Amino acid sequence: MSTTIWHNPRCSKSRETLALVEGKGIAPVIVEYLKTPPSPAELKRVLGLLGKGPRDIVRKKEAAEAGIDVAGLADDALIAALCAHPAAIERPIVITATKAALGRPPEAVLEIL
Repeated sequence: MSTTIWHNPRCSKSRETLALVEGKGIAPVIVEYLKTPPSPAELKRVLGLLGKGPRDIVRKKEAAEAGIDVAGLADDALIAALCAHPAAIERPIVITATKAALGRPPEAVLEIL
């Protein structure tokens, strides 16, 4: 089973989540999503795996700094804005073929591994 982590190496929760995944003997594909942001289609797919809407994964401070009107945008427009400003996407996100989990707290990803 392939596992991917949307990772920010500067984030302590992201580093803790990566260590937790690796501690389970899994070598995930590491995507530094700030350098390689998801496409809107990919973000929609991951949101479906998470069972969440785009507002559920917004980092509010970063969204405000980027000028993203979280409340005023329709879902597709918000997804496009998050892809254009990936720092506003909550991290980390661990993704398998059939599920995804937000690593807040890091232990939350254990249920999908």
